[in-house]
Amino acid sequence: MFKSYNPLIVLLLCAILAGCAGKGSAKKEQIAEADTATVPDTGFTGIKKYYSNKLLIKEVTFKNGVRQGEMRSFYQGGQLRQTFWYENGLREDSSKWYYLEGQVFRSTPYRHDTIHGTQKQYYRNGRLKAKLNYFKGLRTPELEEFTNDGKMVSGYPDIMHTFTDNYSTTGKVRLNLSLSDNSTRVKFYRGDFTDGVFDSTKCSMIKAVNGKAFVDLRKMQGPQLNKINIIAVVLTDFGNNYFAHKQIDLPYKDLK
Repeated sequence: MFKSYNPLIVLLLCAILAGCAGKGSAKKEQIAEADTATVPDTGFTGIKKYYSNKLLIKEVTFKNGVRQGEMRSFYQGGQLRQTFWYENGLREDSSKWYYLEGQVFRSTPYRHDTIHGTQKQYYRNGRLKAKLNYFKGLRTPELEEFTNDGKMVSGYPDIMHTFTDNYSTTGKVRLNLSLSDNSTRVKFYRGDFTDGVFDSTKCSMIKAVNGKAFVDLRKMQGPQLNKINIIAVVLTDFGNNYFAHKQIDLPYKDLK
């Protein structure tokens, strides 16, 4: 004997079963999606503009809250002053400084937020003014400077030295230092270049007054160094540092 079923009840049961099956499938899809999706970064993406007294002074490009792309700064009159290129928050490639009139004044290479490579300086007429080399943020001795008509500058000063010898009476010898052109825009260091660069942390500065300095050496027990290395950092007329180096033979072999 067959029982009769209300068609409405049958349809309702089918809908409930289909709904349950759909929820299970959707849940599985959500789990699979969660396994492969990445959490979005909520940092700012776009160009931020910075103002001082309503004057635009800087524009910085960000991606997900990190500097990415070009940064530009401006003179008070709105003219472009500097440009830097950022990758993942670090300065890379060449950064440029501009004259007020728009010409490039200086181009400086960066690698991982550190000056690395050849920096170039220019006159307003576009001619090359100077070339300086950097290695991982430190200067190398190479320097080329040019006059406004393109001639290379020469005749940089040399380190001059004399000795005040009191070895026989007090066991002391004074090393006197100056420059061949008597320039006063100089800093003297005792030490040598390290791996081809000037690292001031690995040299000892010698106090200079009016372009002259001295090192007092005294007799010590046992053999000592018979040479001393001196570096002179000279400020040129172009505002760059020129490095002069001299290895000086000492008059005695037990001085320190």
